[in-house]
Amino acid sequence: MKISLLDDTDVSQAFAAHLRDLREQAKLSREALAQRSCVPAPTIKKFELTGQISFRQLLLLWQSLDSLDRLYRLTQLSTDRTALPTSIEEVLKDEF
Repeated sequence: MKISLLDDTDVSQAFAAHLRDLREQAKLSREALAQRSCVPAPTIKKFELTGQISFRQLLLLWQSLDSLDRLYRLTQLSTDRTALPTSIEEVLKDEF
């Protein structure tokens, strides 16, 4: 098992930055994303600034901007442990 210096704050902020980038690439305002995802615009703003959001709301945002399949694959057991991602960057870039 590898030792990581990442903590929950690092990962939540990386998810927030990734989804904010996807929102901006899609040229969606927070309000437009709120309508698409059913997550209130103030919650989206708080998430983008702090990384804090409920898991359910994270999934709603993710499915509005990206594929839930990428997240779901992380839950599948793998017989080849080396195939698991070793960083959030690999997860976000889909390099696993």
